[in-house]
Amino acid sequence: MITALTIRDAAVRRGGRLLFEGLSLALAAGEACALTGPNGSGKTSLLRAVAGLVRLDAGEIGFGGADPADAQGGGLHLVGHADGLKAARTAREELAFWSRWCGGSEAAVREAAEALELVPLLDLEVRRLSAGQRRRLALARLVAAPRPLWLLDEPMSPLDSRWRPAFAGMMRHHLDGGGLVLAAVHDPLPGAQRSLDLGA
Repeated sequence: MITALTIRDAAVRRGGRLLFEGLSLALAAGEACALTGPNGSGKTSLLRAVAGLVRLDAGEIGFGGADPADAQGGGLHLVGHADGLKAARTAREELAFWSRWCGGSEAAVREAAEALELVPLLDLEVRRLSAGQRRRLALARLVAAPRPLWLLDEPMSPLDSRWRPAFAGMMRHHLDGGGLVLAAVHDPLPGAQRSLDLGA
């Protein structure tokens, strides 16, 4: 169980270029941090490093005493720029698959569909969904299979203004339950108590 996220003196290089160094952050249960900075400053690389998909060139990442392999394998969700949805599946099949894979439940799938008003879309193939609908489906996976740490890369793009309150409600519920959120954003992140500018 992840109860905290600690990043100490982290550095990442990509293609021989230093994206950031000396980066430190501490998040406790119930806290959210907005990662800001220009494109190419390393926001996505930091999220992927926390998820275990990018190696740090220096520094360390801790998960409140949890084993890093266990935390990265079963304690977090990463929603990146690419939604990672299978085009031939229906929205219902996609949520059900994600729930089974990550240890969710049928009740959680229903809650996820209702949270982002996906119920009328559940029997449509993913390929028939608009970009905004696909993003809502990707975000619904966070609810379909709850995990304590959410790593989100521009979660509100390409959501239009109608759906942003629903996402804010998901964030509040997650944080009130002791969850943690680290999100790369250009727009304000609902519920964020902290911010970290990688371009500073």
